[in-house]
Amino acid sequence: MITTTSMENVQIIIQARMTSTRLPGKVLMPLCNSTVLEVMLERLKKFKSQIIIATTNDGSESPIVALCQKKNIKYYQGSTDDVLARYYEAAVCFGATSNTTVVRLTSDCPLIDAELTQQVIEKHLHSGFDIVNLGPHSGYPRGLDCTAFSFSLLEKTHQLATSKADREHVTLGMAKFSSIATFSFAEGESLEHWRLTLDEPDDYTAIKAIYAHFGNKLDFSYPELKKQLKEKPALTDINKHVNQKTV
Repeated sequence: MITTTSMENVQIIIQARMTSTRLPGKVLMPLCNSTVLEVMLERLKKFKSQIIIATTNDGSESPIVALCQKKNIKYYQGSTDDVLARYYEAAVCFGATSNTTVVRLTSDCPLIDAELTQQVIEKHLHSGFDIVNLGPHSGYPRGLDCTAFSFSLLEKTHQLATSKADREHVTLGMAKFSSIATFSFAEGESLEHWRLTLDEPDDYTAIKAIYAHFGNKLDFSYPELKKQLKEKPALTDINKHVNQKTV
């Protein structure tokens, strides 16, 4: 289990912005009598003191800033396009040290699972792996993605990365500048065709339908979610075609 002491050295940085190209304003779209981002924060409420919202300084993020202030959530405003710099500066702003574990999440995942996130954090804290990942090609549905790495690795990547792709995607360049050991969680079966992430209008329709199926309750677990989606394939059929557009 994660101890209080160890969690003091963990930062969960969630990148969020209003200017999504495919679905502008998606993180504050209505969901469960709340918004997408608030639902995500509620599902991660056990980590509230570790969460930092990393938004942009382009002038359109005042609704995200207002939400963070209302909910007493730490936030940082940085570059729109240089997401790597935004992560690094957010971590520094809130006191990261070389031993801090930084967890990367994205705000378009309102079905994120706190227990899976905790497993990623524990693995990074208590193993020798430089990067611990639960994400693409893991067998898990898209939308549960979580990556943990040390602040020292983030800092080195920030100092050395120069390509546009490496600056935009945070973890993409980490292996280029360091010899790293990576651990990836595996689901055990292939459920990657389930889209639980919010990129396009049909994703939004599917996510709303899933929550409606649970009576708009927010506290169901990943095993409960998996069981219901297997029993009700119509829920994941809503946006299954989007995979072909976003690969």
